[in-house]
Amino acid sequence: MPDAGKSEKPYAPRPLWYKDAIIYELHVRAFCDGTGDGIGDFRGLIHKLDYIQDLGVTAIWLLPFYPSPLKDDGYDIADYTSIHPSYGTLEDFRTFLEEAHRRGLHVITELVLNHTSDQHPWFQEARSSRNNPRRDWYVWNDTDDRYRGARIIFVDTEKSNWTWDPLSKSYYWHRFFSHQPDLNFDNPQVREAISDVIKFWMEMGVDGMRLDAVPYLVEREGTSCENLPETHEVLKFLRRKLDEQFPAGMFLAEANQWPADVRPYFGDGDECHMAFHFPLMPRIFMAIRLEDRKPIVEILQQTPEIPETCQWAIFLRNHDELTLEMVSDEERDYMYDEYAKDRAMRINVGIRRRLAPMLENDRRKIELMNGLLMSLPGTPAIYYGDEIGMGDNIYLGDRNGVRTPMQWSGGWTGGFSLADPERLYSPVVSNVQYCPQAVNVQSASRSPHSLLSWMKLLIRVRKSTRVFGRGSIEFLSPANHRVLAFVRRLGNETILVVNNLSSSAQAVELDLRNFKGAIPVEMSGGNIFPRIGELPYLLTLGAYQFFWFKLRRI
Repeated sequence: MPDAGKSEKPYAPRPLWYKDAIIYELHVRAFCDGTGDGIGDFRGLIHKLDYIQDLGVTAIWLLPFYPSPLKDDGYDIADYTSIHPSYGTLEDFRTFLEEAHRRGLHVITELVLNHTSDQHPWFQEARSSRNNPRRDWYVWNDTDDRYRGARIIFVDTEKSNWTWDPLSKSYYWHRFFSHQPDLNFDNPQVREAISDVIKFWMEMGVDGMRLDAVPYLVEREGTSCENLPETHEVLKFLRRKLDEQFPAGMFLAEANQWPADVRPYFGDGDECHMAFHFPLMPRIFMAIRLEDRKPIVEILQQTPEIPETCQWAIFLRNHDELTLEMVSDEERDYMYDEYAKDRAMRINVGIRRRLAPMLENDRRKIELMNGLLMSLPGTPAIYYGDEIGMGDNIYLGDRNGVRTPMQWSGGWTGGFSLADPERLYSPVVSNVQYCPQAVNVQSASRSPHSLLSWMKLLIRVRKSTRVFGRGSIEFLSPANHRVLAFVRRLGNETILVVNNLSSSAQAVELDLRNFKGAIPVEMSGGNIFPRIGELPYLLTLGAYQFFWFKLRRI
């Protein structure tokens, strides 16, 4: 196997690869156990790469796999340049990278740069003495009365952003859990250390990094300690270093903010290449429950233009709660009432449920949601298991209810592990509707009518054109508010997307005079619809049905 960082590595991603990507998010711990100890690992993941390739996605996003006390499922990192022993070794990771690249799959890893675990050697040194050289790598104060304008993010568990350290007899700053002290990015040594971490993984062959919690890197008195100009200086520094050494590398920002506040994280194309569009996600759920296109159209019309080389990342669900921070109080109450009546379904300011249970396991709704995910502007991210309709366990602590073992077959452990069920890092879902006997890859793969087979077709159609990843969007305004219709364009290619957000059949008249003479060709089956003329174009859609039409001119 070639050494990490050698130029002759067999895989070289092209610039802007992320614009045409379809991302598959997974947790190594939850995907497949290759050693029989009840915990997923890189050996198991390597064994399942053919499945991921066959699904049709083009990139794998891995949740943290570093050494960690696992008080926050690995987001509390104790060593940035190694592998948690439960998941394997650096050699296992190198093999995984090589095998993923051999299949044409890009790899995106987590860079948790805002904070470390309190078990990280950096922090242990920093707290050992006020005179320690690493003391200033973290944010300290003799009292807990600074930065009062900063909100508390984990309102269910934390009462303050300051925690008393009895060893050094002072307070340290943290925006998340008290066991996750924030790094001090005003210190140039910290910036260099994080840059070295990026270099370590990029030299090994990682293609991109998701930058966790980027709005909170810097603190200033009298501010909210979010989205500060100094934070953007840090990102520009890291991006400059990345571009100098790894021009095809990619940064994906996790900034749970309004679109106008996220826009600066792209900079002038000199900060992050991508950023998640958090406010869009709850509004897709709202639109389907309200049977009204307004929430989707409004948030996308409020979304500013971004540099040509940049891209939004969009998603339906992920490893965290479905966050409701970027909605109004009224909208939040509505989402809770509609999707989380049981208080056990809620955590912090969000909903901890998977996609299928949130949609009452209604196949039509699940298909429509995924159709929107794949056709709206941006790069889509699919959460592992959602492609087969996996369920959740809201009675597991924290957000672990959506991080249960992947269900490969109908056995007691869902084919995830050869260990006894009691040894698994987490119990498999046992609900009769979503248990492995009811929902698993093996059964779904055998049926051409399964959700999995349908998802493969959808992804294949999405990949047949660059319009969805790179094209413009223009919303149509038919009288029927239950129908969301828009046009995506790139160069000479034009695609018409029509979605029925309603639980009943709908008729809609579309003003398509600008496309007079074009013939709509339905993209999944190639069926030809009547030619567009001067008159309003009439379509009838079944409940939650959608069409993608390529407008062909003869």
